[in-house]
Amino acid sequence: MEITKAGAGWQDTINLKSDYTFKKKINIKEPGYYKLNFYNRQAVDVILYKNDLEINVDGREASGFFEVKGSPEIEFIKEAQTTINGVQNTPEAQKLIADFNKAQSANDQKTVLAIQKDYQKLLTDAYNKVAEQIKQSPPSLGVINVLQSQMIDKDDYYDAYLVTAEKLRKEWPDVSHAKDFIDMVDKMKTLAIGQVAPEISLPDPDGKVVPLSSLRGQYVLVDFWAKWCGPCRRENPNIVRAYNEFKDKGFTVYGVSLDRTKADWLQGIQEDGLTWTHVSDLKYWQSEAAKTYNITAIPFSLLLDPNGVIIAKNLRGQALDDKLEEVFKGK
Repeated sequence: MEITKAGAGWQDTINLKSDYTFKKKINIKEPGYYKLNFYNRQAVDVILYKNDLEINVDGREASGFFEVKGSPEIEFIKEAQTTINGVQNTPEAQKLIADFNKAQSANDQKTVLAIQKDYQKLLTDAYNKVAEQIKQSPPSLGVINVLQSQMIDKDDYYDAYLVTAEKLRKEWPDVSHAKDFIDMVDKMKTLAIGQVAPEISLPDPDGKVVPLSSLRGQYVLVDFWAKWCGPCRRENPNIVRAYNEFKDKGFTVYGVSLDRTKADWLQGIQEDGLTWTHVSDLKYWQSEAAKTYNITAIPFSLLLDPNGVIIAKNLRGQALDDKLEEVFKGK
């Protein structure tokens, strides 16, 4: 079954031989994502184009063994996953994790923040390696998949997205998945550092529409979040701390919720003590603001200067405090 932007595309049935093997030749005009379903029990995702693939699969249960050989695209994805996911298994990371747990138990926030910074350095090294591999690689659905799944942050590694989009324009101008990726990168350009943040006009909990532009004159953290989002809730104490420290200097927060019900939205605000401006159209991922800002994962945040210009993105934990210390230095 072909997987397209609109959903399921071309489909066919393959009959197994008596020895449970199969062979199928498919005429493909352009590279694409496909899913093989075995007895409605196990599904294997593959990328098909010019290569012959060898697929070995258990097929008896959803978590059964499977192996795909002969696909450079799949190998690229697996290598990127191994580079990033393997960080937590290194001796250095294991020690940091153990020290982090001890510091949390002792409520030692200073040490917790220091360990978070050290662990982030390990992750950043892995992300840098993957980004460099992407920039050096020819266009492929493997590269597109790694970038679209945001194994590396689309803001921190915007250059990798841009380089890939330019390669695709030249070498794959008529390929459907390439066009979709290029369109995504073009939207990213409107949210680049130095651009004026697009307007958001949504209702607050009382039903009053509050435009983002109404907060001009202050440094504003535009924070996309939701009550159901675990990482968002874990980050909220950091935002509360920064808000309380810098609100009298000209800093505020514009919270955009992707919740589906008003009850959940208000409960999240109350439980986490979020005392700043909040807006939402309660449309989940279909929120107009989420579409405008091309939101594919939360938490997502942008820091705007008093003129509404984007000066930073996705500042987490101590990074937000450090940036605010920088902009308010001497004020």
